[in-house]
Amino acid sequence: MERSRIAIIVPALNEAATIGAVLARVKEYGLPIVVDDGSSDATAALAREAGAEVVTHQQNRGYDGALNSGFARAAALGCAYAITIDADGQHNPAQLQELIAYLNQDYELVLGVRDRYQRIGEVIFAYCTKCLWNISDPLCGMKGYSLDLFNKAGHFDSFQSIGTELAVRSLVNGCRYIEMPILTRDRQDEPRFARKFAANYKILRAMTILVLRYSMNKLKN
Repeated sequence: MERSRIAIIVPALNEAATIGAVLARVKEYGLPIVVDDGSSDATAALAREAGAEVVTHQQNRGYDGALNSGFARAAALGCAYAITIDADGQHNPAQLQELIAYLNQDYELVLGVRDRYQRIGEVIFAYCTKCLWNISDPLCGMKGYSLDLFNKAGHFDSFQSIGTELAVRSLVNGCRYIEMPILTRDRQDEPRFARKFAANYKILRAMTILVLRYSMNKLKN
């Protein structure tokens, strides 16, 4: 698959410490698109220096807002596929090769499954989605998509789903998907989402809305 057909979308908020190293490793696999989500550090400048396409939010729009902008830019650039990866160094960019191989096999959706969870809310969310849609790790930040899925939906996210809505919507509508194991590393900085109660609240809120919207009826594309 040609590199120009693959967008590698990297949401980033104050990731100056890690963004350069991440981009140095992902750019061989596709076109990196960094969404600078209102950073107060040099994230955007370092991303440009590393050769990334940069989308800048003057104000923070959150993880899903960053993904909405990244997917819109990928579609505007004519990419056929989009892969999401975290900017904090938790994901191993070498696994992009395996993920792209699945996209080459005509899978429309490739879902990463992490080797560990960070919060109790993630465990509950994963149990719920496994029962309803056979998804083992909905909150893994490393996923691959055919951009046809985004174009049919018209957006990546509509309710702050923490990166899960487009995948679930696509599964409900019968897309061809596969899961792959993802090895995670410890973060080198503070987590993007709040800790403990606030983080679990956001996760369980997203899960509840997702279930209410998508557990009953198949959507019309």
